[in-house]
Amino acid sequence: MEPLIVDAHMHLWNLQHPELHWSHLQDPDFVHPIIGPQLGRLAESNYEILDYLLDVEGWGVAKSIHVQAAIGSEDPVDETKWLQGLADEHGFPHGIVGSADLRDPKVSELLERHCQYPNMRGIRDFSYGDYLVHPDFHRGFALLEEYGLIASLDVKWEDMEKLALLAEQHPGVVIVLDHAGFPTERTKEYFGNWMGGIARIAECENIYCKVSGLGMGDNEWDTERIRPWVDHCIDCFSDDRTIFASNWPVDSLWSDYGAIVQAYREILSVRPEVEQEKIFGGNAAHLY
Repeated sequence: MEPLIVDAHMHLWNLQHPELHWSHLQDPDFVHPIIGPQLGRLAESNYEILDYLLDVEGWGVAKSIHVQAAIGSEDPVDETKWLQGLADEHGFPHGIVGSADLRDPKVSELLERHCQYPNMRGIRDFSYGDYLVHPDFHRGFALLEEYGLIASLDVKWEDMEKLALLAEQHPGVVIVLDHAGFPTERTKEYFGNWMGGIARIAECENIYCKVSGLGMGDNEWDTERIRPWVDHCIDCFSDDRTIFASNWPVDSLWSDYGAIVQAYREILSVRPEVEQEKIFGGNAAHLY
C-alpha cells in the first residue's frame, strides 16, 4: 500500500475575488524572474479547491497545506479568511501559510489577526534585499515563536549561510525551506554549490527541507533529472526533516500531478516504508 500524502505546498486563486489580488497572474507587466512569461498561462482560468481535488484524485492525498499566493492584496489576512472558509466547507486545505511583511513594526497585529483562523500554521514573507540579516526582519521573525507559526522561506544556495545563522539565532522558530532552495541550473558547478548550501543548513535542527518544485522551469525534467537533488536533501536532512510537496498547480505547466507523485515514489522506493511514510505525509502532518 502506498503511503498517504500530505501535500505541503499548493495554491488556489479566484481572480474575481473582490478583496484579493494575485499580481503575478493579474499584472500584465509582471514576468517571473525564473519561470518567465510561461507563468501567465495560469491566469487563463481560476484554480479553486474543486479543481485541486479533481487533480489529486486517486493519488492518495489525504491533506494539503496552502501556501500564500495572493500577492498585492490590501490586507493579507483576507486570503487566510477566504481559505478558512474553503476549509470549513470542503475540508481542504488543512493548513494555511499566510503572508506577512516581518519587517513591518506593526506585524504583531497582523499575525494576531491571522491566528484568529484555526487552520493558520505559518508565514511566508516574500521579502527583498539582504533581508535575512536585517534587524527589522529578525525582530518580526522572532515573533513567529510567540505565535507558534512556521517560517516558510525561499532561499537559494547563495544565501544559505545567512539562513543557517538566522536559524541558529532563533532556535525556537521552525523554518521550512521551500522548493529545496529553488535550484535554477542543472550544471555540475551549480549542483556542487547547492549541495554545500543544503548540507550547511541541515546542521540546524530547526530547519526542514520541503522537496518540491524541482521540475519548475525545466522543460526536460524527469525522474532521473531530479533524483540526485531529492537524494541529497534526504541524505542531509534525513527522513525526519524532509517533506514532499507538489507545488500544484504551478508545476502543472511542466507535468501532471500523477507524474510528480510517481517520480517521487520511484526515487523513494529504495528506502524503508517508515521513511517513505514520514517524507510523504508524516513530517508535514507533525509540523502543520
